[in-house]
Amino acid sequence: MVLIPGGTFSMGSNAHYPEERPQHTAEIEPFHLDRHPVTNAQFAEFVRNTGYLTTAEQPLDGPEFAAVPPEQRQPGSLCFTPATGPVDLRNWRLWWRWQTGANWRHPQGPESTIAGCEDHPVVHVSYVDAAAYAKWAGKRLPTEAEWERAAWAGNEGEEFAWGSELFPSSGLMANTWQGKFPYLNTGANGWRGTSPVGSFPANDFDLLDMIGNVWEWTSTLYSPSHAARPNPAAQAPICGCSPGSMRPNPEVSHVTKGGSHLCAPEYCQRYRPAARSPQTEDSATSHLGFRCARDAE
Repeated sequence: MVLIPGGTFSMGSNAHYPEERPQHTAEIEPFHLDRHPVTNAQFAEFVRNTGYLTTAEQPLDGPEFAAVPPEQRQPGSLCFTPATGPVDLRNWRLWWRWQTGANWRHPQGPESTIAGCEDHPVVHVSYVDAAAYAKWAGKRLPTEAEWERAAWAGNEGEEFAWGSELFPSSGLMANTWQGKFPYLNTGANGWRGTSPVGSFPANDFDLLDMIGNVWEWTSTLYSPSHAARPNPAAQAPICGCSPGSMRPNPEVSHVTKGGSHLCAPEYCQRYRPAARSPQTEDSATSHLGFRCARDAE
């Protein structure tokens, strides 16, 4: 873990999506943060030690799910599927599908595997799953303010976590979509989908993959702006690269941060520390992971 210094910083942005406003001064105490997202290998150790079953591995039972089609009541999760060509970018269902049998062990469905991807971020983990892992590890999930402070690493005022250019001449700084979303991805340094943690440069706090690769859970309840009081049931414009859950249980939403390998300049410009997106606690997708925090001693 990395010790993140406490203090004040400029949080949010007035220049981009409405939910990032208003930019304001936030203050945090010093804390520790995992250097990189929790990996498949780390999550596998947790499961071996506890026998834990993730949200995506459980069927939807009970009368509250009676209206859900039978095929969507089976264990499964949302998987990104590239379109075959240009599509209406207002309809995220054109590149997301509910896949029975998709979970952290089988990220694209029952025939897929994480063999050889042990050092990639674990995906298809709900908020409940991430919180359970953090508790087992003697840690917790970071707040939104803690996460954003760590991502900026003292570079508030820049457009991106690393400076003013999305693609500086020194090379790609994060695993984000390269090409035409959602049908042509030429690969970020050869990676389409998740990449091994540490495949891209660390930030000025020596943290890896704070931007891109996978979205990350925080413990903060979502509100549609920084000025609003957190509302567990708050609704927000859907970011089609982060569509939420197909499971009809939207009572509680948390802030996710960092963007993912699906963020593209022409569509989802959430590869910035100030960007944020809501996810219900039972959301599990092929580009959603987490890292843990711990109070400073």
